[in-house]
Amino acid sequence: MVDKYSRFRFLPCLPLGRDGKRVTGSEEHIVLARKAAGEGMVLLKNINSTLPLQKGAKVALFGKATMEYTKGGGGSSDVNCAYIRTVYDGFAEKERNGFLSVFMPLVEFYEEYVKKESANILTQKQIDAIWDVVNNMEFCRKRDDMTYDTFQRMHVKEAYVPDELIDLAGKNCDTAVITLSRFSAEGTDRRVTGGDYLLSELEISLIDRVCKVFSKVIVVYNTGAVTDCEPIADDDRVGAILYGWQAGMEGPMAIADILCGFVNPSGKLPDTVTKSYESCPSKDDYTESLHFLKYSEDIFVGYRYYETLPGKLEEIRYPFGFGLSYTSFEITNTVAGKSGERILCAFNVKNTGKVAGKEVVQLYFSAPQGKLGKPARQLAAFKKTKLLMPGEEQCIALKVDISSMASFDNTGAVEKNAWVLEKGEYELYLGTSSLNCEKLDFSLTIKEDTVTEKSFGFCAPRENLSVLKADGSFYTLEKTENKYYYGGAETEAYVHTDTAVPFDEVGSSITLSDFVNQFTVDEMKDFVGGHAPTGVANTGCFGGLKRLKVPAVATADGPAGLRLSPETGIPTTCFPCATLLAATWNEDLLYEVGAAAADEIRENNIGVWLAPAVNIHRNPLCGRNFEYMSEDPLLAGRCTAAEIRGIQSRGVAVSLKHFACNSKEINRYQCDSMLSERALREIYLRPFEIAVKESDPFTIMSSYNKINGIHTSESWELLTGILRKEWGFKGMVVTDWGVKNDPVAEVKAGNDMKMHCGYPDDLQKGLDSGVITPDHLKVCVMRILDMFTKLAEKDG
Repeated sequence: MVDKYSRFRFLPCLPLGRDGKRVTGSEEHIVLARKAAGEGMVLLKNINSTLPLQKGAKVALFGKATMEYTKGGGGSSDVNCAYIRTVYDGFAEKERNGFLSVFMPLVEFYEEYVKKESANILTQKQIDAIWDVVNNMEFCRKRDDMTYDTFQRMHVKEAYVPDELIDLAGKNCDTAVITLSRFSAEGTDRRVTGGDYLLSELEISLIDRVCKVFSKVIVVYNTGAVTDCEPIADDDRVGAILYGWQAGMEGPMAIADILCGFVNPSGKLPDTVTKSYESCPSKDDYTESLHFLKYSEDIFVGYRYYETLPGKLEEIRYPFGFGLSYTSFEITNTVAGKSGERILCAFNVKNTGKVAGKEVVQLYFSAPQGKLGKPARQLAAFKKTKLLMPGEEQCIALKVDISSMASFDNTGAVEKNAWVLEKGEYELYLGTSSLNCEKLDFSLTIKEDTVTEKSFGFCAPRENLSVLKADGSFYTLEKTENKYYYGGAETEAYVHTDTAVPFDEVGSSITLSDFVNQFTVDEMKDFVGGHAPTGVANTGCFGGLKRLKVPAVATADGPAGLRLSPETGIPTTCFPCATLLAATWNEDLLYEVGAAAADEIRENNIGVWLAPAVNIHRNPLCGRNFEYMSEDPLLAGRCTAAEIRGIQSRGVAVSLKHFACNSKEINRYQCDSMLSERALREIYLRPFEIAVKESDPFTIMSSYNKINGIHTSESWELLTGILRKEWGFKGMVVTDWGVKNDPVAEVKAGNDMKMHCGYPDDLQKGLDSGVITPDHLKVCVMRILDMFTKLAEKDG
């Protein structure tokens, strides 16, 4: 009989691929990474038939990405892969195929430049020395500056190209491709400076000088998040703009695929692109303090702000959901109606152009303003078509739960602490972006204010907040006077027994509860803290108790792929960043990518992948936006849920993160996210809720920050009140790594595992004082072990 926990106990070297080959970093996964990259890149501009390039094109490549491409962001998500393609690699492939020619003197210029400037890139030894200093500093602006500068020195800076070389390229080529690269990382945020959110003077000068000698100019953004387009958006000399994102190890190959027409772009923006950062509703909140972050715009995030508030529509450059194609589509035969507690909408999508392509159809609803005030439109459902040949048609049906259109009433205007559908007309709009959609003939009439779900005043503000209304005015949301609430242990009492039935017998000869009764209190205190890594893991393990034959389950970082240390000698597949994956709007593809990444994780005997991440793109400056999906909670939640289903289908647990409101990296351990319960529920918790209810993640990771004065890992209201009691979450909760909060308060709140290590002495003090009891520890241990049994079931 095979040991059902063998992969954690014995760390077998068992390839999972076809014909006994390894799947880790396999050709099959690399092909998938390239496919995903091509499907998520967004064509923002294409005038004068600039794209696709035609056979015989003579191409000049500008930008350091020609020889140094940024595959993804920095920090725990930085995947160590066998290679990283360059933009030149992508076009060189097309040149070998006889499709185009590349101007080599420019390639040689960048090759020499990158080789020379790479000497200025920080070595790992230098980086470690800087982190030793930074991590021992109290948080201050100097510490953040050091962190920011360190990450920026991990890549070469953009090169100045001499006029003579540009002129020579112009005489020998007909097309210029300029790639603009950005890099950000966890622990610090982006800045509204040239070379980061804004284009630098050097980049603007390069574009201008190139435009003077080239009739066909294409600009590609190699970035993990929205970056300013204004200097070129209205410049007709720039014929095309492609948001290529940070597309993983094969990203440059996908760039060439799209520009040359081998792949028809079908990505759609997961965020609104505006004409200026100054129009961002959270810009003032974002820089007000190092120690707190107010959410004054409330529920009006992204397109909900620009398309609702008076006068803001004109500030949009490219709307949410927007993306161009090389073909055209039409939506016909639309029918919609109410069926039970759902709205159903069916329609046909036809490719009316000359090349094959995919379209994303988006359904929005507009709720009555009522007493609460609402966004003008909100995404209700979406679907990406299959690859449609010219003239081919596909019938699609979308469904929307009527309750999903409810608003959270945190003021008592209708009924306090409840989800409500206010009376009036709920209109539906169907189209291909938030602004390009048509009103349907059908609308839903709610005759009376209706409570769809009653809740509780969890995570309420502890300070008065100035909160935005739909008409552009602000009102003062009074702080709560409620005392913070804690619950007790939620399982039978801990009664120690001296038996030693092994863990393998749980579910057959012994219940999980009785099995945990075999733990001593000291063993429980140790078990709820992280243990040393095993095998190739480098982020530690959950559990491990030899006396009762409980294995240690290894963890690994993500979410762009399995992250192993270079010294293991095991390169893995680096998939595109989360922003690009969300831009595919393709849940089937997200599932496929999740399953492939999980195969690599499982093959390396890892049990828990510390991914995916689903925080909201509230502000384009968040340093970890590349790890997150979208400004829209539905798109983010649905994409994440699909990825989780793919991952866990392979017997790997996810750790969905960072729960919640991790909207800013500066001073992330102490920063207090201050927001209304309505914004918390409708925007920032919503993607987590969707993922919990649609994909049943085995674990969730609490975030570093506070929410309304309480650290998330210490928040019973968040982790138990909302997550477990309201949403029905059955898994375990783990802290983020190195979190510096009170382990006693965490256990009491329902945070089961403390990573990367535990603090048994602190827990003993909590037991001695009576703040916690062994019953609290038992609850945590049971949840951790229950997750282990789920992994064994998948192995079975």
